[in-house]
Amino acid sequence: METAPAKTLQKRQVIFLAILLLLWEAGSEAVRYSMPEETESGSFVATLAKDLGLRVGELATRGARIHYKGNKQLLQLDVTTGNLLLCEKLDREVLCGATDPCILHFQLLLENPVQFFQADLQLTDINDHSPEFLEREMLLKIPENVQTGTVFPLKIAQDFDIGSNTIQNYTISPNSHFHVVTHNRGDGRKYPELVLDKPLDREEGPELSLTLTALDSGAPPRSGTTAVRIEVVDINDNAPEFLQSVYEVQIPENSPLNSLVVTVSARDLDAGTNGNVAYALFQGDEVTQLFVIDEITGEIRLKRALDFESTRYYNVEVAATDGGGLSGKCTVVIEVVDVNDNVPELTMSTLTSSTPENSPETVVAVFSVSDPDSGDNGRMVCSIQNDLPFLLKPTFKNFYTLVTERPLDRESRAEYNVTITVTDMGTPRLKTEHNITVLVSDVNDNAPAFTQTSYTLSVRENNSPALHIGTVRATDRDAGANAQVTYSLLPPLDPHVPLASLVSINPDNGHLFALRSLDYEALRAFEFRVGAADRGSPALSSQALVRVLVADDNDNAPFVLYPLQNASAPCTELVPRAAEAGYLVTKVVAVDGDSGQNAWLSYQLLKATEPGLFGVWAHNGEVRTARLLSERDAAKHRLVVLVKDNGEPPLSASVTLHVLLVDGFSQPYLPAPEAEAADAAPAAPLTVYLVVALASVSSLFLFSVLVFVAVRLCRRGGAASVGRCSVPEGPFPGHLVDVSGTGTLSQSYQYEVCLTGGSELNEFKFLKPILPNLPPQGAGEEIEENANFRNSFGFS
Repeated sequence: METAPAKTLQKRQVIFLAILLLLWEAGSEAVRYSMPEETESGSFVATLAKDLGLRVGELATRGARIHYKGNKQLLQLDVTTGNLLLCEKLDREVLCGATDPCILHFQLLLENPVQFFQADLQLTDINDHSPEFLEREMLLKIPENVQTGTVFPLKIAQDFDIGSNTIQNYTISPNSHFHVVTHNRGDGRKYPELVLDKPLDREEGPELSLTLTALDSGAPPRSGTTAVRIEVVDINDNAPEFLQSVYEVQIPENSPLNSLVVTVSARDLDAGTNGNVAYALFQGDEVTQLFVIDEITGEIRLKRALDFESTRYYNVEVAATDGGGLSGKCTVVIEVVDVNDNVPELTMSTLTSSTPENSPETVVAVFSVSDPDSGDNGRMVCSIQNDLPFLLKPTFKNFYTLVTERPLDRESRAEYNVTITVTDMGTPRLKTEHNITVLVSDVNDNAPAFTQTSYTLSVRENNSPALHIGTVRATDRDAGANAQVTYSLLPPLDPHVPLASLVSINPDNGHLFALRSLDYEALRAFEFRVGAADRGSPALSSQALVRVLVADDNDNAPFVLYPLQNASAPCTELVPRAAEAGYLVTKVVAVDGDSGQNAWLSYQLLKATEPGLFGVWAHNGEVRTARLLSERDAAKHRLVVLVKDNGEPPLSASVTLHVLLVDGFSQPYLPAPEAEAADAAPAAPLTVYLVVALASVSSLFLFSVLVFVAVRLCRRGGAASVGRCSVPEGPFPGHLVDVSGTGTLSQSYQYEVCLTGGSELNEFKFLKPILPNLPPQGAGEEIEENANFRNSFGFS
């Protein structure tokens, strides 16, 4: 995400570009300065900042610099003072040639925000070149019968200066026969003509030597001289005459060497050698280096390549001289026709190293284009690829800015290769390409994302502390610090879960560790949330749900619910001797705090007084008679039942049962296993006790029937039960029953415990399961059989 200063800066740049375009459309004037050429390097030119209305402090902060065509460093800007200085000594003749005035166009470019100012520097000419003749001597052959006033053209001198500093006048050394007249050509140059003042006489002087001087008007003035040698020849009364005084011709600048430019023709009415015409160019080095004329045919051909951008017109003076020394002159005006021979040029002024994503209309680059051709050959069109999110906007003459068309997304594309194509409108069209790379810098616009919305981890109970239980992982599509993810634990969904003491997380890699040993029986599962936050500014975050399941270990031995082993007196089960094989003696009830196969219990008879008399069902713990009882079987039996789970390794518990074989339930006294001295008692008191017991049992039977009826009525009416037999309401506590349904007790059991009255040393315990639901098939028969058995003895 962008910071506030970056947004403000970009808005200012966009607004400023819009205002700049409006102002430029309305028109603006350039600031112009003037200074003489050959001024020393480092010289002061102007206070540019003051003239443009800028503060000096703005120049450095806004990245001010001078831009000149081709990035030549002719001028420099002192950003501390705002002064414009020369980088080097400027030669007007080198920079502008014969062009007058000599104006150097340059721009002041402010990069932040982008702003342009146009300025011109005019170089004034100084008289630093003297007139110079290309030939040290001119030879003129003049017949002696030439009339006074006859004009003889002379070759001109050249001076690279302009204006008053160039050639203004020609003079000839004092003599009695000639004077010089200075004339103006169409292109502004001065040329001399020799005028005969007095007839020549070959007999008096066959040859004259004169000095021709070319003068400029500089301060101080400069001059150049050449010798004029005149040979007086015999009479030749007809001078050559050209068919045209002016020849106009056009030639493309890409014409090959030795191309025919034009053919000039002159005629002479004389005969013999006086009628033979020879052609010659009356021009200095500027023309003779480019053109050559055949002195016999008058064909002017191209000697060197032309350049429209350098010189567009040439005025060539051609002289035709006959054998007698007479001559004629014509002018050939050669126009150079432009062809599209210059490829457009692109100069990059500003290029940003990277562009932040999510930023609208950001200036990426500022550049200028140029083409020295003319007309359509110099008109240019700039373009970039169509599939890029960038736009080219013209800003100032041939300056363009490359801006983003829409906010960029670094996660979709982090780098763009932009090809700027500049094409002219000439025939054939020429183009140049400039490649730039735009890097998209990252902002924190993506929150970390977890690989899963929720994680389920498993850890075995009784684990070692600091155990690695799993890993959560989140990724961030951003880069750098914006993609560095740190993990943390969030408050748990259940406030009662002590998360801080259960797990911890590595903030760097998302590893989760159990801080302490877990107990499946106390905590089977818990949930919490994990947060992932990046290091961006501002930071972004996300969260995921983690569920930890505690796997059970076989760390709990079976627990026997019945018969209880901690009673002060052991429980004794009564079995009538008339019981058939398979008679249910009792049922060992046990539970296991573990789950799954660790809570699957099996029962086996470990020890017995008489091994073949009783058996234990392995799956439900029921103790039954294995065969019919006989009189020879001992009355008292001690059984040890082993209860074992299915864990690895298996855990077990044992329970001891005492079984008493009786002839009938009317016996009033059942000796305890440890009271073995009862056999020595007299027989007479035992008979009395049996009679009393039988009467008591009969009374108790009647009372039990009444209680049974009352209990049934109370249960139907919702009233509480009445009687000495208390019936506990509700199931056993939940920690004694396997809630997973895999233990030995598939439903809750209730037991009615009936105590005998008047018993001081012994007690009878009759347990009858009271089922809240209908018993499964098979079990009901056993319950009904036991009930019938007990009812037959008068117990409910």
